[in-house]
Amino acid sequence: YAVTDHTEVGGKGIQLQINEKSYLVGKREWLQQQGVKIPEQSAEFTGVYAARGGEYLGCAELEDEIKPEATETMRRLRKLGIKPYMLTGDNEGAAASVARRLEISDYKSGMLPQDKAAYIKTLGQNAVTMFVGDGINDAPVLTRADIGFAMGSMGSDAAIEAADIVLMDDDVRKIASIVRIARKTLAIVKQNIVFALSVKALILILSTFHLVGMWGGVFADVGVAVLAILNSMRTLRAK
Repeated sequence: YAVTDHTEVGGKGIQLQINEKSYLVGKREWLQQQGVKIPEQSAEFTGVYAARGGEYLGCAELEDEIKPEATETMRRLRKLGIKPYMLTGDNEGAAASVARRLEISDYKSGMLPQDKAAYIKTLGQNAVTMFVGDGINDAPVLTRADIGFAMGSMGSDAAIEAADIVLMDDDVRKIASIVRIARKTLAIVKQNIVFALSVKALILILSTFHLVGMWGGVFADVGVAVLAILNSMRTLRAK
């Protein structure tokens, strides 16, 4: 078979020209918009539908395989005070099935890439947003979120390029670990800033009244820097 022409419709499907015949492959709603009559299918699966010349050919029913560590990751994130959302282009039945197994109460189904980006923008008005994805369609959302995670080994180049953080081994449990380490690092940074400014201010006040000499200035400079470095080394103990 010779494909003479093809047109991709973002988030909906693809139109092909094979042996002078027109084929449509993609979402149910998109094919129906093109006048294709499709019989009812199982609601718990994501269907990829095909038609030739306006005539329905068949459907491939796909079911997402949930990684064993995904449910554990959701629980870890909730313990860290992070509320998980699921944004997917799958139909309502398939999305509800996955959300139930992952114990996610908030999810949106049937979303196009631009819909996901708009939803992330809305969430970002009241909170810091973090998005995890691996597909080409996820690239706009990864850019829109405050923090973007991409799956390195299985992710698309577009997603990896758009993300802030890339998980090279695709172990999603590391997302919770990264958040925990980042929070610990930020707390240590704040400690160092408060400690350094407090000591310098104290030495400045004491020196004004001639209560400290040169050694006080040396401690406020070099001593505080050394102590701040030692305190920062606590991040190396994070597991």
